[in-house]
Amino acid sequence: MTTLVEPPNGWSKFEPRSADDWAWLKTPENLSLWIELAPWTLVERCLAAWRTPEAHQTPPPDPWSTWLFLGGRGAGKTFAGASWIKEQSRHVASLALIGPTFHDVREVMIEGPSGLKSLYPPGERPTWRASRRRLEFRNGAVAQVFSAEDPDALRGPQFHAAWADEFCAWKSPAETLAMLRFGLRLGTDPRLVVTTTPRPIRALRTLLAEPGTVDTRAPTSANQAHLAPAFLSTLQSLYGGTRLAAQELDGLIVEGEGGLFRAEDLARCRGAPPAAFDRVVVAVDPPATAGGDACGIVVCGRFDGRAFVLADVTARGLSPNGWARRAVEAAVRWSADALVAEANQGGDMVRAVLAQAGPPCAVKLVKASVGKRARAEPVAALYEQGRVVHCGAFPALEEELMALGSGDLDHSPDRADALVWAVSELMLGVGRRPRLSVL
Repeated sequence: MTTLVEPPNGWSKFEPRSADDWAWLKTPENLSLWIELAPWTLVERCLAAWRTPEAHQTPPPDPWSTWLFLGGRGAGKTFAGASWIKEQSRHVASLALIGPTFHDVREVMIEGPSGLKSLYPPGERPTWRASRRRLEFRNGAVAQVFSAEDPDALRGPQFHAAWADEFCAWKSPAETLAMLRFGLRLGTDPRLVVTTTPRPIRALRTLLAEPGTVDTRAPTSANQAHLAPAFLSTLQSLYGGTRLAAQELDGLIVEGEGGLFRAEDLARCRGAPPAAFDRVVVAVDPPATAGGDACGIVVCGRFDGRAFVLADVTARGLSPNGWARRAVEAAVRWSADALVAEANQGGDMVRAVLAQAGPPCAVKLVKASVGKRARAEPVAALYEQGRVVHCGAFPALEEELMALGSGDLDHSPDRADALVWAVSELMLGVGRRPRLSVL
């Protein structure tokens, strides 16, 4: 039997306003009781604005200061940002909305089909004051509106929270974001949400690498239930497997000019793993400094002349013992035949910390004698030949691969380096007599 929990004021007076309030109505029993006992005019008014965020439209767990939502066209980015601002308006008084232009803020972020006003029932919606360029909520909270075309307008105002939409379409993204952050100085925990379809620009890569930034990746298909039935299938038939589809539908940061790994090859390389492998390795690209760059850790297997990318467990901010344990755990999980670690940055230390973590297999140190691009070129050729398979979604890894050689990456491509070592060991190294590892 279902145990029903009644709101404090009873169902007849219950008026859902926040995400917590709507949670009361998630069970069919509670929803039925509310519809039966509450005045129908109240129910009708509230249901008109009832749509709860999907999992990918919900902020990640704390701690974070910036939530970056990277999504394809129609992935629900606007609804995610608007839902977050609506919730913030219940607790703080001063908010900021920034879009590429004033027109974009009003027509998309405020009055669009998934904008802020759409989240409220008629009679409860915030009021747009065009002359003052602000949105006024019924509880007294105010959201000031800014255009990314005028970063200097952000000098002076101050906020508790801000939502920045289509960051990659801004005229001067880095400068405008800096001005906005100087204004996020009210309250005990000022926060920023950035929603955008990604582009391979330096400002976005810098934002991704900043401490305090957490990111959500969502393709267009994640929001398919709220799109026209033929929208996704039509675009996939026209652009599937291209750089345009990778950026606009999958929400990936695609390669810039000069990149080795093509979006077309990465889109084509997804597939299922075989039941067994000739050999499995865990490749480790250690960080140069403790707590600095991430430690790249990628698991790959070989079977029938092809390499299979099985896992990317790259981590940032770990001590040497921490990333060594993480690599060893991956080796145990995938019954690896070898741990392959780059030794250019402290070879003896790398071997020592991996040995202390109790590896279940041999540790092999490798040294780079040529640059990253030269090392990656033979691996990129294997992708082009269809001889590498990704057994899962690895968006961060694929973005780094596409950035190799383009000059668009502001941080060390640790994931990509680890993958290059793993695939090189399996497919390009001196052949060994394989032994069967069954997963």
